[in-house]
Amino acid sequence: MRLIPTEEQRELGASVRAFLAETAPMARVRAVAESDEAYDARVWERMAGELGLAGLAIPEAHGGSGAGHGEVAAVMEELGAALTPSPFLASAVLAANVLLAAEQAGDEEAAKDLLPGIAAGTTVATFAVPVKGDPVTRARESDGAYTLTGTVRRVLNGAEADVILVASVLTDEVAEEGLGPLAVFAVDASAAGVARTPLTTLDLTRPQARVELADAPARLVTTSGDALARTLDLSAVALAAGQLGGLRRCLDTIVEYAKLRVQFGRFVGSFQGVKHRLADMHCTLEQAESVVRYAVWAADESPDELPVAAALAQSYLGRAFFQVAKDHLLLHGGIGFTWEHDAHLYYKRAKGDELLLGPPRDHRARLAERLDLIV
Repeated sequence: MRLIPTEEQRELGASVRAFLAETAPMARVRAVAESDEAYDARVWERMAGELGLAGLAIPEAHGGSGAGHGEVAAVMEELGAALTPSPFLASAVLAANVLLAAEQAGDEEAAKDLLPGIAAGTTVATFAVPVKGDPVTRARESDGAYTLTGTVRRVLNGAEADVILVASVLTDEVAEEGLGPLAVFAVDASAAGVARTPLTTLDLTRPQARVELADAPARLVTTSGDALARTLDLSAVALAAGQLGGLRRCLDTIVEYAKLRVQFGRFVGSFQGVKHRLADMHCTLEQAESVVRYAVWAADESPDELPVAAALAQSYLGRAFFQVAKDHLLLHGGIGFTWEHDAHLYYKRAKGDELLLGPPRDHRARLAERLDLIV
């Protein structure tokens, strides 16, 4: 078991870090977040073209690089640290994982058609992650053609995507836990019967939309429950890597601030209460990194361990990132509460990420079930 990133993965992370520092500094992140843009199209074009990030984990046969989930995690860490608004998570991770899992399950047609565009960055796709308790869309078949009806409340980059992958039921029975009889369909976002409404979200760097489907034409991607389950697990691992990057940046920033800020004639980092809080944050980071490294290793090397590792990653990282982001904000004192400071952006990203794939209680319940702790 190798839990330490390879030299190639570290170099990839360093390259992405340098690229984001040049093209998407925090000032640009703020400008995009406060504008009508969902992301900087020019930065995304360069990410997809110059760096090849859009097709990082897509096989070379489909125009990608054929890298592993360790490389995806390295990129997600840097994007999470920089809070870069981009469709990487929605398109290169969520949507690509669905199509690749479908291909592995034997449903190859949609993957062959959609993955080359995603890999090139010319097609922005997204996956409407099924969350327990949300309404479930329904699919209807007529002469081999499908239509979807229903509402998906929250779709990452849903207003900007060219293709939306939706999990729908093929029967009148409501799927339990978002799996079971669910099938995945691809919907052209510009098709008749598709209405998209951008949402006002807490985290302005991750735009979401409500998608309403009224007999919208759709293409069947896969009916494999295993493919959908694997997609959700891989998405949980990638998101956890992004959370780790944000957590690390919060700790690095507040440590530097504690070395410079003077209060009552002393550096605030010398106060016992501050030192203890920073030590706790560091311990949280170390545990989070171990959890993420194990999950990434399982994604690449041990499929049998992936379900437990993925559930563990989201069970821990969601709460950990939010706690560190909250302490990071509080330790900045009054300035941390101001709109001009970046601390609140990490606080909002942490809370948004904690709920992006479902509330923490669902991940903990899933982890308990996979560990056979539920009687």
